[in-house]
Amino acid sequence: MLRLLFFLVPIVLSIYCVVEAISARDDEVRNLPKILWIVLILFFPFVGSIAWLAAGRPARAPRRPGPYERTASAFPEYDRPGRFAAADPEADDAFLKKVRERAEEQRRRAQEQKRTQQETGETGPEPDQPTS
Repeated sequence: MLRLLFFLVPIVLSIYCVVEAISARDDEVRNLPKILWIVLILFFPFVGSIAWLAAGRPARAPRRPGPYERTASAFPEYDRPGRFAAADPEADDAFLKKVRERAEEQRRRAQEQKRTQQETGETGPEPDQPTS
């Protein structure tokens, strides 16, 4: 049983560290480039894993947003981590407002077209078919 434990612990530890190293952002990895950490963990599983946990793993402090990176928005559907924002926030908000208005207008037209087709009994083109 003890032999199995000495065999399983390094394997599980190295798998955990490889997955964590792959999923870490390049700019948050410490001391070595990310690819070198992965190679180190793969070629030297136990030592590489311990070194990754001690010296390579990103610090767990909340990361600062990069330049031109969005932090909060009036339109949450466009809010994704790492999404770049315009240098001029007012221009960006105006653009997103136009996008939303255009989408609402398209939905309204589609509903009107559907309603008109139902009233006249016509069948429109298939959804997968392009319209001419």
